[in-house]
Amino acid sequence: MPKLWSETIDTHRRTVRDAILEAGWALVSERGLMSVTMTQIAEKAGIGRATLYKYFPDVETVLAAQHERHVAAHLEQLTALREQPGGPAQRLKAVLERYALICYHREKHGTEEFAALLHRGEHVAHAEQQLTALFEELLVEAAASGELRDDVPAEELASYCLHALAAAGGLPTEQAVARLVSITLTGLGLSV
Repeated sequence: MPKLWSETIDTHRRTVRDAILEAGWALVSERGLMSVTMTQIAEKAGIGRATLYKYFPDVETVLAAQHERHVAAHLEQLTALREQPGGPAQRLKAVLERYALICYHREKHGTEEFAALLHRGEHVAHAEQQLTALFEELLVEAAASGELRDDVPAEELASYCLHALAAAGGLPTEQAVARLVSITLTGLGLSV
C-alpha cells in the first residue's frame, strides 16, 4: 500500500484528507452509498484503516466533508463570475447560467438517498445564504443601472432565480437549461 507523504505535516495532512475525500466520493459514485465501507475507502486512498479513522469516524462523514468542499468550489466559481469585468446584467447572466448548469449536473450524480444525506446540515444552509446574498447583490446592481426591473425587491427576485433555476436538474439537455435561463432572465426584465 503506497504511503502519502509531503514536505510539511500540514501539507501531508491536507494530502491525506484530500485522498480520503476523493476515494470516498469515487467509490460511492461507482458502487452506491450503501455499498461502501471504511476499509474500501482506506484501500483506495492508499492509507491504513487506523489512519482513516484519525480523520473521519464513518463513511457519511467522509461524504459530507467532500460535499462541503464541492459546494465551496461552486460558490468560488460563482463569486469569480460575479467579480469579472462587465456590466451588472452581463455578470448576473453569467452567474445564473453557471448556477443552472450546476443544478443540471448535480441531479445527474446520485440517488435521492445520496442527496438526502448530503443536502442537510449547517454547511448547506450557510451556502444557500451566501448564494442568495450573491444573487441579491447582482440584482441590486443591475436594477440600479437600469438594466433590470426595480418594481420587485431584490430578495424576492433572488428567491425567484434560485427556485426557477433549480428546475434545471430535471431537464434533459444543456440546451433546455439555456432556455430555462433565458426565461428566467426575461422574468427579471433583462433582454437576453
